[in-house]
Amino acid sequence: MARLTGPAAVLSFALSLPVWAEQPVKNPLVEGETWQDLQYDVVGDAELGNADRLLSIDAPYRAHDAATVPLVLTQLDPDARITAATVVIDENPAPIAGVFTFSPAMGSLDFEMRIRVNQYSNIRVIAETPDGLHMTGRFVKASGGCSAPATKDPEVALASMGKMKLRSFGDEVQMSTPRREAQIMIRHPNYSGLQRDQVTQLFIPAHFIDHLEVWQGEELLFTMDGGISISENPVFRFTYNDNGTTTLTVKATDTEGNSFEADLPKSAAS
Repeated sequence: MARLTGPAAVLSFALSLPVWAEQPVKNPLVEGETWQDLQYDVVGDAELGNADRLLSIDAPYRAHDAATVPLVLTQLDPDARITAATVVIDENPAPIAGVFTFSPAMGSLDFEMRIRVNQYSNIRVIAETPDGLHMTGRFVKASGGCSAPATKDPEVALASMGKMKLRSFGDEVQMSTPRREAQIMIRHPNYSGLQRDQVTQLFIPAHFIDHLEVWQGEELLFTMDGGISISENPVFRFTYNDNGTTTLTVKATDTEGNSFEADLPKSAAS
């Protein structure tokens, strides 16, 4: 039997490796001094466990658009109870992007959002469970996300501010519990305070959604206390345990004292 040598042997060996060996984590957290300065302000003296077996974080290594970087949280341990999560972008002017709380109705966490990244940075997610705090994250190459021009003229953006839309996806049954996937979209410029009016070239004052609640009937699903790092026209995609109500209710306030509320019918599965 002929024995392969040289480049052919190397190629044959590579192809024989198991699939998991070919797909290492592309952008884990990297060492940086910024977190050393931030950690106490974010978690105080609390001990941080490793969340790599609790929660998977998906974010691009090199972002296509620094103003709308996708961040996906997927729970790995189905038996764990994640009650809250804090999203921290180390190098952003306001590092805490948002603090989220999750009710038991969210079930095993599967949650996606869009964030702004101002320069190459670690993005951390600190998950809270009854056992304490656990951290994981990704390093993302992006720049200019907090100062990127708004996509709409300020007058147009303010005219449509507060409009909401719900998109529901197909149901699936897990352990006899109906699961539904939904996406909530909210019209709001979420001005960071670092963007310029394209006509006057003056800075647009910060104006963003600072609190959000999503309910199904009398049952709370999740809340967010947000900052300037949540993208323009925020979008949240998530799964939850459907309790049979016909609508989701979204309540939000912003930093100018505006309140928004909408009852959004759960659309047919698509």
